[in-house]
Amino acid sequence: MPADPPSKTGKVAHNLLLVDDEPRIRRVLRLALEDEGYQVLEAANGVDALAAFRREPPDVVLLDLMLPDRDGFTVCREIRRASAVPVIMVTARTDSHDVVAGLEAGADDYVTKPLVAKELSARIRALLRRVEPATTPQSQRFVLGDLQIDLSAIEVRRDGVPLPLTRTEFKLLAELAGVEGRICSREHLLNKVWGYGYFGDSRIVDVHIRRLRVKVERDPANPQHVVTARGLGYRLAG
Repeated sequence: MPADPPSKTGKVAHNLLLVDDEPRIRRVLRLALEDEGYQVLEAANGVDALAAFRREPPDVVLLDLMLPDRDGFTVCREIRRASAVPVIMVTARTDSHDVVAGLEAGADDYVTKPLVAKELSARIRALLRRVEPATTPQSQRFVLGDLQIDLSAIEVRRDGVPLPLTRTEFKLLAELAGVEGRICSREHLLNKVWGYGYFGDSRIVDVHIRRLRVKVERDPANPQHVVTARGLGYRLAG
């Protein structure tokens, strides 16, 4: 299989799957994203999106919430069953329920319409940085009761059984582990894990913490490892 061609910046171009039922929006976004060096594959509905995803797995998915055949929640859940690829949900809604529902379905992030190309590109770059291996891998291992975290192997186990964390969930857990039990504020986690500075939404942190607890805790409703410091943030405990 031939290697991916370099982008105009000289770096290998990343493949992006753009899913939106409005041709005008797809055209505008495609031109903007190609100008940023991405190779863009388009789909106008959920069925075509899943077919395209299986045919040529992308590096990141930009997924509209409102699609004509099956909604973005359903498509995202289907993708999550097979892959940990970064997914950005696109929505015209600002309702908290829809945002949280999209994140609960497995999206790593969300953006609202009308989209700003530069902000969108920054979000995509932040997600892709999370996927790429670190230049100086850490060799730290943490044991917290029944939980084993291996940062160098990018692996988390409970009682020796590997846990199927997404890249975002692992990065979140690794950040908590790296501060050795100290409290991490939502703003700190948002900046370190998502890389957004001050323009991110702290709801993203809370939803991913809930998803993380479902996987690492024996009783997610009574967490023993990923603990809430009320009014302050989260910390990792043994």
